[in-house]
Amino acid sequence: MTDTPLRTTILAALTARLDADPDGDYLDFHDDRWTARRVDDVSRRYARGLAALGVGRGDRVASLIENSPEQVVLFFATVRLGAIAVPINTAYKGEFLRHQLADSAATVVVVADDWAERVAEVRGTDTTPDLRHTLLVSDLAAIDGPPVDDATVRPSDLACLIYTAGTTGPSKGCMLSHNYVVAMSQQIARAWQRTPDDVVWTPLPLFHLNAISICVVGTLIVGGSASIARKFSVSGFWPEVKRTRATMLSMLGSLAILIANADDHPDMHAHRLRVCAAAPMPPDTDRIWRERFGCATFSGGFGLTEASLLAALPPGVENKPGAAGMLNQVEFEVALLDDDDLSVPTGAPGEICARPRVADVMFAGYWNRPADTVAAWRNLWFHTGDLARLDDDGFLYFVDRKKDSMRRRGENISSFEMEKALFGHPAIKDCAVHAVPSPMGEDDVKVTAILQPDAALDEETLCRWVAERVPYFAIPRYIEFRADLPRNPVGRVLKYQLRDEGVTPSTWDREAAGVTFERR
Repeated sequence: MTDTPLRTTILAALTARLDADPDGDYLDFHDDRWTARRVDDVSRRYARGLAALGVGRGDRVASLIENSPEQVVLFFATVRLGAIAVPINTAYKGEFLRHQLADSAATVVVVADDWAERVAEVRGTDTTPDLRHTLLVSDLAAIDGPPVDDATVRPSDLACLIYTAGTTGPSKGCMLSHNYVVAMSQQIARAWQRTPDDVVWTPLPLFHLNAISICVVGTLIVGGSASIARKFSVSGFWPEVKRTRATMLSMLGSLAILIANADDHPDMHAHRLRVCAAAPMPPDTDRIWRERFGCATFSGGFGLTEASLLAALPPGVENKPGAAGMLNQVEFEVALLDDDDLSVPTGAPGEICARPRVADVMFAGYWNRPADTVAAWRNLWFHTGDLARLDDDGFLYFVDRKKDSMRRRGENISSFEMEKALFGHPAIKDCAVHAVPSPMGEDDVKVTAILQPDAALDEETLCRWVAERVPYFAIPRYIEFRADLPRNPVGRVLKYQLRDEGVTPSTWDREAAGVTFERR
């Protein structure tokens, strides 16, 4: 593994793997093993089917599919045609789903059988005007059009749109090039010191960039294999680690906490794990993984869909407690800036800002949002909206988010889209959706709302109403009804004040009330 950034495409990475190791284990889906040759063969068939539907260079192909081989081969089939993959969060429904289908102008959406009804409910001439075909996975597999040649793609050509939660508007599609996806996989491999002898296991979803870059593309670049779980299970975790002979874990900090706090399991010492990569990982959790499980940890990193990794640990460097590693100055120039885009002193909080040192290692902008793209690149620095500080040794410490988005169990949640959903209830006069710190290390969601005069609505009823309209991970834990919301002189709600107040004596807690929802 060289420190020199690669400049290539996803298709070139697949070709290199086919040349070097076509029939070795590449991807595992709960004992359904796929070699590079098998992925290549099936993705070519899928590509013929997409081409028969008129999909070509630059077209968007959306997917609503759980972690499965079909999601991977559809991704490769799409980029083979020079088209752009749009993987959609499988929890999305209603306006969340419609917005991404319409905004991306997807011409085709491939959906798992269980979720076809969700697409049917939002599809229409007025709601999704560009969507020509809705296919079940089995439908696409059955289409076998005439042979098609792989499109000629360049490193700068777009491979996918990954949507990130909006803060002052709807979620935006980050335009990611072939080279960006490959470069991210190389950065992570360098930080983890990943080798062809490693087996990476992840329960993270394939509609996020992490699993695509680390497991699907990273395994092509580095060699070795990866195992992708359909979902995470505490009880099934150690048996899966044993079955797959995993040496590396790619998880969320919240999942690492759950395993660290779980009871002993017979398989927890019979493993080959050498690295658990999960962020954020509290110091106590880090210690448990190292001492109880005999597994090194990696939680020193910072990145976002627009630019990863802006901070990581150089190989062989020990992280400091609570730090997010050190600034990545190989692919990027990274600085902490104040509101005037001037560097802040060591120890002072500043916004994490970055610009590339080499081509196509950051996003190419927000899809169909040139004004938002320009705003994010003020003074030729990409502004992350995240605040951090540096210590004297160059370690980065996350401080807070300048933006109003939330993050729960690894999912970004747009307060704008949540509030839009809530305003659909006739009893809601005004509301603010904001974060409350979670003991799991990320955010819990709180709704602070004003009711219409004489409205008869209780918190549990509102919570159940919201649960029918938002993804499961966005269902609020806390609800509080108030007579008014704190505002600035021009009427904007002061969400920082609501965050600071957190859970008040008047706040209803879904967990304390015993109100649960099935994950779907």
